[in-house]
Amino acid sequence: MGGIHLLELKKFTAERIETEEQRWLQFFKEGEQLDEAALPDWMNTTEMRQAMNTLKLFSEKERDYHAYQSRQNYLREQRTIQIEREEDQQEMERIKQEKEQIQHDMEQAQQDLQRERIEKQSALQREEAALQREQSALQEKQSAKNPSSFLPSEFNIRRVYFRALKTGP
Repeated sequence: MGGIHLLELKKFTAERIETEEQRWLQFFKEGEQLDEAALPDWMNTTEMRQAMNTLKLFSEKERDYHAYQSRQNYLREQRTIQIEREEDQQEMERIKQEKEQIQHDMEQAQQDLQRERIEKQSALQREEAALQREQSALQEKQSAKNPSSFLPSEFNIRRVYFRALKTGP
């Protein structure tokens, strides 16, 4: 009975296992649910016990493989979290440095404005002093020409008025 057989496990149903073919079909269909310590009668052959041991080894290896994969997934997730945390910290540091640079630039601009304001005030004071010197020089020239010009103009008007009163019409 050599050759390749195509069997559909979903369609296989048997109440009693009578042939080697039925035994293997039942094993493939229910093998994972069988308890190795309490095997049914149809499994009590050397080949079926060997198949159960092989299935057990594959199952253990599969569990180990899944445990390994779970551990690897956990480690990848943790590494991703750590990388994201480091990137966030780098971003925060960059933002902090930008903020400090902006504050420094603002302080420098305020200092520049203050210096400019002081320079303008000094220039205005120098101009005011120069104007006062010019006015003093002009007054000195006028007083040299007219000695009564030292007196305030209101005083000069009163003086002229009183002279007119004294001399009469």
